Amino acid sequence: MVNDTQQVWFITGVSRGFGRELARTLLDQGQVVIGTTRDGRSDLPADGRLHILPLDVTDAAQVKETVAKAHALHGRLDVVVNNAGYGLLGAVEDADTAATRQMFEVNFFGALAVMQAALPLMRARRSGHIVNITSIAGLAPGVGSGLYAASKFALEGVSLSLAQEVAPLGIGITLVEPGAFRTDFLTDHSLRLTGAPIADYAATAGAAVARLQALNGRQPGDPVLAARAIVAAVRSPNPPQHLVLGTDAWNRVQARQEAFTANLAGWRPVTLGTDFPA
Repeated sequence: MVNDTQQVWFITGVSRGFGRELARTLLDQGQVVIGTTRDGRSDLPADGRLHILPLDVTDAAQVKETVAKAHALHGRLDVVVNNAGYGLLGAVEDADTAATRQMFEVNFFGALAVMQAALPLMRARRSGHIVNITSIAGLAPGVGSGLYAASKFALEGVSLSLAQEVAPLGIGITLVEPGAFRTDFLTDHSLRLTGAPIADYAATAGAAVARLQALNGRQPGDPVLAARAIVAAVRSPNPPQHLVLGTDAWNRVQARQEAFTANLAGWRPVTLGTDFPA
């Protein structure tokens, strides 16, 4: 039975990375975790407060059924975390359409299906919080990650609109935008390449992919500290709409904001000159 000091967290993709660390952190803090993996198995320590359910987020019917099962375990879902996802790197031109669509099925449509399944349950209680883990690429995309950034931009967009729709209903939305963290994201477990490299992009997309692959195991971000930050943000009296994680992510957002502000200012006369005369 869940007591008054506990929250029930539903987290997709707890087999590795942020999902795994988030589940461990919550269990250490005495919370209840309902996690999903593709095969319904996990090597997280057995605990009476941990439940693992099988889920393929690209199967909309299974998503709805699994969220309902998760809700039935304790009669509520306080926090839903869309963590399942993977990366697709390389030049935009050589991206395979089928591979791109499959990534969107997981990164965007899978997260959307989870939200659509959880929202009626949260609306009925007039409470709840949805955490969508996107990426710094969803705010400040870099070269070589255009398709991955597009999937995260889509998740950012729907989340910002949804936040306005559900705020009057007592439901919160937080977007988590991590930089490079020392998970297995840069390994074959979580990363795909767009296709055969094109020589003309060797110095841009090709070089960027090589740098990222070389960074594996040396990422500056600590996933344990990231998990603690996410939990603290959600449980704070005023949860953030955006939670940027990592010094590298902070620097990229700052640079993007400065460039965007300069762009707006430089073209202000043209922008304001396109209305009908008053």
